[in-house]
Amino acid sequence: MRSSALWWRRGPFTILGNRDAAGMMVGYSLARLHFAGIFLGLVFLLARLARTRDFGSFTSAAALCVVLMVLLTATSQFTVSKRMETLKKEMVSVQNTPETDPRRVEFNRLHHRSVAFEGAVLLLGLVGMYLLVRETAKA
Repeated sequence: MRSSALWWRRGPFTILGNRDAAGMMVGYSLARLHFAGIFLGLVFLLARLARTRDFGSFTSAAALCVVLMVLLTATSQFTVSKRMETLKKEMVSVQNTPETDPRRVEFNRLHHRSVAFEGAVLLLGLVGMYLLVRETAKA
C-alpha cells in the first residue's frame, strides 16, 4: 500500500521529468480509477441488495463504508477534479504558474482536498473490508 502511494506520488513525476505531463498522466489514470470505483461500488451495493433482499442491509457499517466511498469518489471526480482541469487549462502550465497566482493557489487547495478524499476512500475501503469479513463470519 505504501509503495503504491509512493509510486503515485513520485513515479510519473520522476519518469516523465515534466510536472505538467506527469500531472496529465495522473489525472487521466485517476479519472479511470474513479469511474471504476463508482461502478464497482454500485455493483457491490446491488449485489448486497440481491443477496439480502432487504434495503435495511444498506445500514450496516460495511455497506455505509461503500456508500461513503462512492460519494467521496463521485464528489472528487465531478467537482474537485473537474475544477482542477479547468484551472490547468487556464494556467496552460501549472509548473510555470507562480505559486502566488490565484489560480495556482486554488489549484493547490483543490489538490490537497483531492488527496484527502483519496486517503479517506482508501481508509474506508480497509475498514469496510474488515467489517464485511467480520459481518460474514457472524452469519
